[in-house]
Amino acid sequence: MASRYCLFLLASLLLVTTEAVDNKAPPSPIPVTKLPPSILQPKAPSLPAKLYVPPNKAPAPSVMPYAPPSKVPAAPVKPYDAPPIEAPASPVKPYTPPAKAPAPPLQPYAPPPKAPSPPVKPYTPPTKAPTPPLQPYAPPPKAPAAPPVKPYAPPPKIPSPPAKIPPSPIIPFRPPVKKEECVPLCEQRCKLHSRKRVCVRACSTCCARCKCVPPGTYGNRELCGKCYTDMTTHGNRPKCP
Repeated sequence: MASRYCLFLLASLLLVTTEAVDNKAPPSPIPVTKLPPSILQPKAPSLPAKLYVPPNKAPAPSVMPYAPPSKVPAAPVKPYDAPPIEAPASPVKPYTPPAKAPAPPLQPYAPPPKAPSPPVKPYTPPTKAPTPPLQPYAPPPKAPAAPPVKPYAPPPKIPSPPAKIPPSPIIPFRPPVKKEECVPLCEQRCKLHSRKRVCVRACSTCCARCKCVPPGTYGNRELCGKCYTDMTTHGNRPKCP
């Protein structure tokens, strides 16, 4: 009800304000100043008619008084339409719980019949077997004594035949090689080596010191004696090829 009353007051205020605006007096027209006829109409010249006469100017149009534009009458404000009356809601029926089926009557508890227990027999202790009579202790018979052990006699030693020393191989005599012959002999010795330059350099050093180059491309180092076979590098490896 309060909201409807407020809306009605607002509608009435709007009607009053629109009527007051329509009843106001129109604005006063702007005053128009009229020019004197001496300015509008040219004076008659005092000179003779032969002189130059300027052409007559067209009279200025008369100024119409200001008429304010007519206002369009405002549309009448319609009164506030009351909201439609809602149809009364149908009465709510009270909740009725569904009817429960009557529970069957409870029967009294009857314990199940017990089976008849068998008759209890009287306890009879088990009969023990008669213990045999104890026999007197007889010690076990002793084993016969072992025969006497003879002392260990080592087998007689058989004299071994004297070891034969194999005869030392006879190294054929090789004449000493001159320094000028070392390079061609070393190139012949190292022609199948994978690193020919290193081999020729080492062979030339050994040839200059030992005055000998082994025959062939491999082996036969013992033919040049211990000087050739025992010469080693800084890493204790055989130097001569």
